[in-house]
Amino acid sequence: MNMAQRTPVNIVFLDRNTIPAHIVLPTPHSPHHWQAYGETQPDEVVSRLQKAEVAITNKVVIDETVLAACPNLKLIAVAATGVNNVDLAACQARGVQVCNVQGYATQSVPEHVIALIFALKRQLLGYHLDVQHGAWQQHGQFCFFTHPIGSVAGSKLGIIGKGVLGEAVARLARAVGMTVMFAEHHGATHCREGYLPFDEVISRADILSLHCPLNPNTEALINRDVLACMPNHALLINTGRGGLVDEHALLDALKTGQIGGAGLDVLSEEPAPDDHPLITASLPNLIVTPHIAWGADEAVNRLSQQLMDNIDGYLQGTPQHTLINTAAR
Repeated sequence: MNMAQRTPVNIVFLDRNTIPAHIVLPTPHSPHHWQAYGETQPDEVVSRLQKAEVAITNKVVIDETVLAACPNLKLIAVAATGVNNVDLAACQARGVQVCNVQGYATQSVPEHVIALIFALKRQLLGYHLDVQHGAWQQHGQFCFFTHPIGSVAGSKLGIIGKGVLGEAVARLARAVGMTVMFAEHHGATHCREGYLPFDEVISRADILSLHCPLNPNTEALINRDVLACMPNHALLINTGRGGLVDEHALLDALKTGQIGGAGLDVLSEEPAPDDHPLITASLPNLIVTPHIAWGADEAVNRLSQQLMDNIDGYLQGTPQHTLINTAAR
């Protein structure tokens, strides 16, 4: 069908606030009606999608109940790579297409990882807090040392997950003088080329960075037993998914000095509640950021453009980045 003759499509963005306000979203080329909500609560999803053919979601859940109540829905455009908030099986059964954005943060996330490593190795948070609390004046000299400072160059970085992000982190790490090891799957009986046994990486790594998906095999992958096998100076970096880590075990390991520190951009519950133990701990060797490793402006602009390209591709009969095998429009 010629785009000029096509009936305008209703497009609803359920959680526009997940994109920084200063980022200007591109406009779909296809005729459309646009409605964007800053955020959407679970009990508002169905009413907001009643007339929508295209739903945009970053983290709002779209499950079988929503799909059953929204028969006009034909495309779910996820404004992220992860799609665990969408019931893909139900979409397949109902012929609803799903697409995501891919490869947009291959610079942003690795830079965040390296930033966390430098901040923890150089004890930036600990010294910043000391200065705020008056320790510099109390020591009475031009410098003081209350936290051991480590070097990044020469460190061994263990990476769990050898996808696009894991490889990108490895490139940056090597550029600043780190040695990189990729860990084989936990419990694997043999190693693929380019990997080392999981247990070997855990026991040797000065820094461990997580870039694997969250699934039943990786949930709480970093547990008490794994933490106990890490060197007591080792750092844990998680920019993947919060559920990869047993958070209570991690807190205990940080408090007892079982490991040297942790930099987390993700938690098992987001947003974290006020009483989350890793938020209230206020440890100098723990840095928590609010799931923003992906959020450099350049990366968000790429995400936004790809998101709109996905929608236009679907509407023009040339879908891309599709996750459901349905017939083309």
